[in-house]
Amino acid sequence: MATKEIDVLLVGGGVMSATLGTLLNKLDPSLSLTMVERLDHVAHESTDGWNNAGTGHAGYCELNYTPQNDQGDVEIDRALAINANFEVSLQLWSNLIASGDLPAPTNFINTTPHISFVWGEKNVEFLRKRWEKLSAHHLFKGMEYSEDHEVLREWMPLVMKERSTNEKVAATRISFGSDVDFGSLTRNLVSSLEKREQFDLLLSHEVSDLKQSSDGRWSVRLKDRATGENKSFKAKFVFLGAGGGALPLLQKSGIPESKGYGGFPVSGQWLVCQDEETIKNHHAKVYGKAAIGAPPMSVPHLDTRIINGKPALLFGPYAGFTTKFLKSGSKLDLFKSVRGNNLLPMMNVGVNNMDLTKYLIGEVMQSHEDRMNALREYFPKATSKMWTLAQAGQRVQIIKKDGSRGGKLEFGTELVASKDGSLAALLGASPGASVAAQAMIEVVERCMAGRIDENWQSRLKEWVPSYGESLIENGELLGRIRENTLSVLGLTKA
Repeated sequence: MATKEIDVLLVGGGVMSATLGTLLNKLDPSLSLTMVERLDHVAHESTDGWNNAGTGHAGYCELNYTPQNDQGDVEIDRALAINANFEVSLQLWSNLIASGDLPAPTNFINTTPHISFVWGEKNVEFLRKRWEKLSAHHLFKGMEYSEDHEVLREWMPLVMKERSTNEKVAATRISFGSDVDFGSLTRNLVSSLEKREQFDLLLSHEVSDLKQSSDGRWSVRLKDRATGENKSFKAKFVFLGAGGGALPLLQKSGIPESKGYGGFPVSGQWLVCQDEETIKNHHAKVYGKAAIGAPPMSVPHLDTRIINGKPALLFGPYAGFTTKFLKSGSKLDLFKSVRGNNLLPMMNVGVNNMDLTKYLIGEVMQSHEDRMNALREYFPKATSKMWTLAQAGQRVQIIKKDGSRGGKLEFGTELVASKDGSLAALLGASPGASVAAQAMIEVVERCMAGRIDENWQSRLKEWVPSYGESLIENGELLGRIRENTLSVLGLTKA
C-alpha cells in the first residue's frame, strides 16, 4: 500500500476544518491539504443547518453568556470576548466574498434581529442591568431595551400576541443580528478549496489508525467505508475537527496532552413549525433564560432560520441524553471513550452532576404537549398540530481533570495540541461555529508559530484586518471594521 505524503490532514468535513483549510491555503497556497470526512458529504453532522442554532453567536441575546455573580452584578467579560471573536468571522467571510471564494452573502447569512426576552420582576431587573452594562460598551452599541408592550409587539408579534398587558416583561434587541446557515457556508468553503490543485477531499473515509513516526510526522491509515479499501498518509500536521468524533481520535493519537479528557454527550430536538403564515409573522431570534439545571446548549429560543435558502421557524432545543458522540455514531461511543486516565474525572462528573443527568432524561421523556407548553411561554397561541418534532445535533461537552474535585464538566470549547504542534484537536461546543475564524487562527498561532513570519502576519492582516489588535479595547477600529462587514454581508437593520 503506497503512502502519500502531505503537509496537512484535516479530519472532519465541518466548518472548523473548512475554515482552517481556507486560512492555510491563503497563507501558503503551496501547502498540500487533504480533508477526510466519514460521511458521504461534508457539513452533515454538527455543521448542518438543522443540527445547530444557526445564531451568529455574538453575545447579543444569549443570557447564559452574562451570568449574575453572588453580589448580583452582571458579568459581561465572556459576552465581550465572544462578540469580538464573532467579528473576526465576519471579517474573514466579508473578504472571502470580495475574493470570490464565497458567493453572495444571502447564500449563508441573513439579517435576523437578536432579542432577549424575559418576564417577572426579578428577570426584568436582571435584563435591565445587563443592558445597562453591555450597551455602555462599543461592541454592543445600538442595543435597544424596552418594557413597553407596544414596542415589544413590533419587535416580536407572535410572542406578544394576546399576552396580558399587566404582565411584567422586558426585552433587548440588536437589529443587525444574524442567522447563519453554517452548512451552506461550509459547503461553499470546501467547494472553493476543491478548485485548488493542492487540496483533496476524501468522502466516506474514516481514520482507522493514527501514530506519530520517529521523524515527527503522523502516519495515518484511512478506511474507505464504501469499499473497505485502506489508504495510507504521512502528514506533517493533523487537525482533528470532527465534532463529537474528535475526542476518540485524540485518544487514539496517544499524545500526553490527551490524558484525562472525557466527554459528556448531550442530544437535542427542535419543534419545527409547519404553517407558512406563522413563519412569515416572526422574524427574530428570541432567546430566554434556561431552566435551572439545563446545559447552555438548551437555552430556549423561538428562532427564525434560513436553511438551504428556505425560511423556517424552530423552537427549542430540548436537550436529551444519549451515549452517542455523533448523530450518526454508536451507542457505545461513551463507553469506548473510558480510559484509565479519565475514569476518575468522568466518575466525579457523573456523581456531581446527577441533577443534570436527571434533567436530560426528563427532557427525553416529555410528551408532545409538554414541549408545546414550553413553547407557549414564548408563543402563547401556538397550536399543537402546527408543530412537529425534529432531531437536532449531538454535542459532547468536555470533562477534564480538576485538582480539587477530581474532574469537572465544561460547556465551552478547548483546543488541545501536542507539545511539538504537530497535532491539534478542538473539543466542546458553544459558541462553536460562530467563532470558527478566531479558533482556527489560534490553531495556526499555536501549532505553526515557527512559520508565522512577516509574510504570514501581513496575509492574516489582509484577510482579518483586526488581526493582532483588540476589538474589545479599540472602539475606533471596531467602528471601521463593523461598518464594512455589515455593508458587505448585507446585515442592515431589519
